[in-house]
Amino acid sequence: MKRKLVLFSLGLICLFTIFTLNTCKPEEKIIEKQPIQISDEELQTKDIAVYQVRKIAGKEKESLSLDFSGIDKPSSPDEFSAAFHFPPLRQYKTGTCWCFATTSFLESELKRLGKGEIKLSEMHTVYWEYVEKARRFIREKGNSALGQGSEHNAVTERMKQYGVLRAADYSGLLGNKTEHDHSELFREWEKYLLFCQKNEYWDEDKAITYVKEILNKHLGRPPETIEVDGKTMTPKEYMEKVLELPLDDYRCFISFKYLPFYTKGEYKVPDNWWHSKEYYNLPLDEFYNTIVEALKKGYTLAVGGDVSEPGISGENDVALIPTFDIPSPLVDQDSREFRFYNRTSRDDHLIHFIGYKKAGNHDWLLIKDSGRSAYRGQFKGYYFYRSDYVKLKMLTFMVHQDAVIDLLSKFPD
Repeated sequence: MKRKLVLFSLGLICLFTIFTLNTCKPEEKIIEKQPIQISDEELQTKDIAVYQVRKIAGKEKESLSLDFSGIDKPSSPDEFSAAFHFPPLRQYKTGTCWCFATTSFLESELKRLGKGEIKLSEMHTVYWEYVEKARRFIREKGNSALGQGSEHNAVTERMKQYGVLRAADYSGLLGNKTEHDHSELFREWEKYLLFCQKNEYWDEDKAITYVKEILNKHLGRPPETIEVDGKTMTPKEYMEKVLELPLDDYRCFISFKYLPFYTKGEYKVPDNWWHSKEYYNLPLDEFYNTIVEALKKGYTLAVGGDVSEPGISGENDVALIPTFDIPSPLVDQDSREFRFYNRTSRDDHLIHFIGYKKAGNHDWLLIKDSGRSAYRGQFKGYYFYRSDYVKLKMLTFMVHQDAVIDLLSKFPD
């Protein structure tokens, strides 16, 4: 009798467990996607992979690349319908692409807004970015990223705080130097902040004073006032009263599945060191089409993404996705997301999109680039990006809100 009672009880437990699992577990739905239609011609077209050996810092490095000889690409930047921009500048040995790209973007914006052709100082913004990055590190007691990298909206934030200088007012180059090199600056800056962390030295005023001494040593002290049309003014007065840059009117966009689409949130990369959540999240097709339509309307965009790929070549001034990575028609939200999560797509470079043209079956976008590789080819400081590279590898962009006014209406206030 006791044995029957035990068996009966076990049976009830099993039934209850099955019932609980079936009622409490969320229903799983399998959604079948329609297969992507690829033509026979696209299937038969195969890009050729090649191995190349480069010497980097005196060491040979082997990498996979693409045979670009058969690629049908634009022959010159002159083929593009391009917006105003100053000639490309090299960032040299610095991690300041974020500032070169966004400063170039804002220079184009000044021209578009009728303020004229004004060359701005990148290093004035970089100086204060180092200060604010150090300040947050001290305030967070070491729980904040240290590095030379940053994002587009860091530039607008620093300009709001500290204003703007013209390139002629502040170059960040001391003595007879003509090329930027922040190697020693960054080493001293980082070493000092890590010393503060190790010794739990969190006196903000004293720490920032010492950080400024390091920056003054390597970049020079930024001027507190400048002369503009016979008037003396601070960098902030110059920005607000002369340039009148509408810094609150610029919007940043991303395309990731970790956020619901048409909501704002954080761009989860190390260079977003202050964890800004001011990024508008779009589906990939809309993300890409927004870039193209903005360029067609005469706007430019500051863009960030991955440039460490076998389909990008400074020698050939071109960036595309080879078929041995993924055929162009298969680039979609999931293939893009997969590469972000397995870290083959990283936020490693920021650039300026300045022009557009249609050629064959592809869109091509003209890129102004401050990085070293952009100066290896025929067109120094320029790249031609094909549409598939932008869709798969470009992760964020900044543009003026007037270019996307209808799109912003899809986002709740």
